[in-house]
Amino acid sequence: MNGALTTGRQRNAFCFLCCLVYFMSYLTRMNYAACLAEIQDSLSLTKSIVSLPVTGSFLTYGVGQLLCGFLGDRFSPRKMIATGLAATCACNLLVGLFPDIRLIIPVWCLNGLFQSMLWPPLVRIMAETLDEKQYQKCCVQVSMASSAGTIFVYLFVPLCIRFASWRAAFLFPAFVGVLTALVWFTGIGRLQADGQNAIHAIHVESSEQSSVRLTTLLFQAALLPAMLAIVLHGILRDGITTWMPVYISETFGLSNSVSILTAAVLPVFSILSIYLASALLERLRNEFTASALLFGASAACSALLVFLYQHGPVPSVVLMTLTAGCMYGINLFLISRLPAHFSRFGKVATVSGILNASTYVGSALSAWLFGMISDLFGWIAVISVWIVIALAGALICFAFFRKWEKFSPPERP
Repeated sequence: MNGALTTGRQRNAFCFLCCLVYFMSYLTRMNYAACLAEIQDSLSLTKSIVSLPVTGSFLTYGVGQLLCGFLGDRFSPRKMIATGLAATCACNLLVGLFPDIRLIIPVWCLNGLFQSMLWPPLVRIMAETLDEKQYQKCCVQVSMASSAGTIFVYLFVPLCIRFASWRAAFLFPAFVGVLTALVWFTGIGRLQADGQNAIHAIHVESSEQSSVRLTTLLFQAALLPAMLAIVLHGILRDGITTWMPVYISETFGLSNSVSILTAAVLPVFSILSIYLASALLERLRNEFTASALLFGASAACSALLVFLYQHGPVPSVVLMTLTAGCMYGINLFLISRLPAHFSRFGKVATVSGILNASTYVGSALSAWLFGMISDLFGWIAVISVWIVIALAGALICFAFFRKWEKFSPPERP
């Protein structure tokens, strides 16, 4: 991290652009999951069929993260992000104009692939442009932007369903997303000019960078257990986000629009969760240790939910929100903060892509798995699986926190 931007105005503008891109990425990615219950009723589909686009997009997003992580260390982040955002807008436009599940499935899979062009280059340009303290601050802001995007989706989609159609939830983001791509491309260009090309699109190799291979880092830095923990966190985070409206609707008989609205509580609380998680990491100074604690807390919340199941929507919403909030904290630790430790090896985007791909392996599993389990065994079985997953995540992180501590540099967050 070299802190290339020297003035506060430049840094604020840069962080705003990063937040804007990530806000829009959630607006053009989470809208299908928010519409899931309404699409199911509108197109007369089963839960297993209507969840296929979500599963497919998670898979293509995960695979794309591996590819785009590798490319993100070699090509211009500015161009890569603008291209990915424009392409994802085209996918949203197609879904809004042609609402047929036979078209939606392949198009939404492509949407996942284009979405994967955003995060790895974004992490790289943040790490190369900001110093460590600024990077940490920007990470929190970008994480909050993703929560704000999710909040907007879960407020906006019920309005579309109530006053227009679920199709509007795809057409509006498509239009706004194109404008965002233009703002990003021109804004970063102006910052480059103002800062005399301070935001670099090339990667400078050092002797340390060229001498350490990725396969070596996988073992030295405990990246493999980190990837497994991230898979488990993805299952819980996106499983709860995707299926909470359906759970509320089926369990308590609320309308689809009201059920979707209750899910807006998740990202609202996640903003507070990100602040608290950042403070926790400042105290513990170890991403693995902090993740183990949050996995344990989520297991406790899910266990309590088993006993309060069907005791009204409020206890369920609160406990599911707490569980998801813990996952947002883990996301900050393992997805946002951890890759920056690899800047000295020139592999920020590569590691970021690998770790984020792991998230969406779990996300893809959750979209299909929890729908199938709820169809066959009911929601109690789903919640019981959450407990097992959270405990497994806690054990993995606790087992490898010392190995990560030995690898990570002395300048801790």
